[in-house]
Amino acid sequence: MADDDLQDFERSTFTHEAKTRVVFRRGAGLAVIVITEMPGISPQVLDFARRVAGIGCTAVVPDLFGRAGYDCFGHGRLKAATYLASSIVPACISREFTILATGKTSPLVSWLRALAAAEHDRCGGPGVGAVGMCATGGFALAMAVDDRMLAPVLSQPSLPAGLTRKQRRSIDISPADLDIVKHRCAAQGLQVIGLRFTSDRFVPDERFAFLKEQLGDAFVAVELGDEAANPDAPIKAHSVLTHHLIDAAGEPTRDALDLVLDLFRTRLLYA
Repeated sequence: MADDDLQDFERSTFTHEAKTRVVFRRGAGLAVIVITEMPGISPQVLDFARRVAGIGCTAVVPDLFGRAGYDCFGHGRLKAATYLASSIVPACISREFTILATGKTSPLVSWLRALAAAEHDRCGGPGVGAVGMCATGGFALAMAVDDRMLAPVLSQPSLPAGLTRKQRRSIDISPADLDIVKHRCAAQGLQVIGLRFTSDRFVPDERFAFLKEQLGDAFVAVELGDEAANPDAPIKAHSVLTHHLIDAAGEPTRDALDLVLDLFRTRLLYA
């Protein structure tokens, strides 16, 4: 896939707690925060954002790391490896991500919550949705401490790193924040969708088992076998909504995408 020039996205900035970042938007309607997977806002992430805009929402894509629109796998292995290192390493040492610690919400979530609140003010409606992917997967869950977050989606949530059993049986959210989300699930009917490939070592079985134990029936787990992944993707089965999506009727990844879009329709557009 070629690099994406983002010409069909509006560009602005958002500042919270003295941190300013570029934000890309497309569409009209209620806001869905699309939190990119590493190493940055790829053409595949932008295509997902376009699908969100296509159902009548505003896709809001904050630029958190990497080079927006760059297809790192489309320029050869050496350039891909160099880009991955230049994007991932600074993000991991920035202290905005909870890489190894358990029982902590990543600091970057505070900025994302403020962005979601601002987008709710901008777009109106009953609330907002969010999709976190890979290292940002758990961010959508932590954002749900705010009652305005009505549709959180965790696509291959990969933090904390699953080096120990304790890390594997957790996700990057503090106990206090998790208790708020659990209360919202029980009292308000909040639904949380989680997506992963069962072979994905970045999203261990124990993590989804933990989420099921904590959230009960409010956690809708979509767990796919490797045979469902796009065989043309440049990496092993991991990115359900982007690199490994097979966008054809009847394909499990397409069904997963439709489930996510239906969550946004029912919780935001038809509420």
